[in-house]
Amino acid sequence: MEPTVLEQKKSKAASPKSPTVLSRIRGGSPRIWYGFDAQGWFRSLTKNRFRMHLPGWYFAFFISLLSLNNTALRKLQDLLFDRRIRRLQLTSPPIFIIGHWRTGTTLLHELLTLDSQFTYPNTYQCFAPNHFLLTERLNKRWLSFFLPQQRPMDNMAVGLDRPQEDEFALCIMGLPSPYERMLFPNGDAWKPAYLSLDGFSTSTIEQWKTTFVRFLKHITYRNPGQIVLKSPPHTCRIKLLTQLFPEAKFVHIVRNPYRVIPSMLHMLRSLLSAYALQKPNFADLEEQVFNTFDYLYSKLEDGRTLLKPGQLHQLRYEDLIRDPLGEMEAVYRHLKLHGFEQALPALQAYVQRQADYKTNRYRPPAELQDRISERCAPVIKKYGYSG
Repeated sequence: MEPTVLEQKKSKAASPKSPTVLSRIRGGSPRIWYGFDAQGWFRSLTKNRFRMHLPGWYFAFFISLLSLNNTALRKLQDLLFDRRIRRLQLTSPPIFIIGHWRTGTTLLHELLTLDSQFTYPNTYQCFAPNHFLLTERLNKRWLSFFLPQQRPMDNMAVGLDRPQEDEFALCIMGLPSPYERMLFPNGDAWKPAYLSLDGFSTSTIEQWKTTFVRFLKHITYRNPGQIVLKSPPHTCRIKLLTQLFPEAKFVHIVRNPYRVIPSMLHMLRSLLSAYALQKPNFADLEEQVFNTFDYLYSKLEDGRTLLKPGQLHQLRYEDLIRDPLGEMEAVYRHLKLHGFEQALPALQAYVQRQADYKTNRYRPPAELQDRISERCAPVIKKYGYSG
């Protein structure tokens, strides 16, 4: 098969270089969790009964100190901005990019947010959600030094200004989130309820809604525009999201499960090893991945019935990388978004810059391939995939 426009990569004769001191500094700490405030951090600690291994205690000490600083900054930010944030109205319905992990949601997010009419949460804002209105401009330059150049689970570029997944912010703000599993991989955050929030108390759901909307207002206050969000957990929350935003628009991207499942297993092993405060036991990891896959697509089908014609557009990752400009034009047309012609030069430039990018490829062993055929059969059939 010929490489697609976004999967081409120049061959490299040289063997991989040994990691430098700089790369170790940039890649060696759980930066994601440094944005917790004290309330969210200690809620997570007590919920997981402080069950950490020795290296985790080392990082937990620094997160605890930073959480006190983040709390003070949050209170100062609230004092300075609260009145303006409460007056602000989200006049345009959000656009939610949804889909299973490793299906291309990040790529689609980056492509759509090239259009200057849209706003989005960036990496700094998602990792410092409690005080970014105060600190973003001051901190971004020096913090960039500590970021890895690529995500640990794939080759996607990393940057504090790049679009980021809002689920990180929700987790850091102390809301129920499956991403708490990256801190405590042997806990219960992988359970389906953390994806859909089904079964949580009414007060917890109302707190989630209030905090989520407030975060979106902070993003819009910093950079006005129609907000574009991407988060795989939101795939399970269509009912909840349409209660908040009845006219919200959704873009669902799907990818061949024979690629998604091995990539998901690789991602989890990579992230849990890099960011957890306890040593992951990876108990039943494969089974959990299949159960999550089943649950996510089941909730997607439930949510689909709640949407009006024109609220949801669906595309395949394979089509997006084969013809990114044509697929993006279809997104604009189906969701009745204006401004594709104005966004086209930026899209063309992005595609050209990504000409050397290549996705990681994982060839599953025969046993895993057979399990994918069995467990993912409904999705494979519905979206026309094969092994």
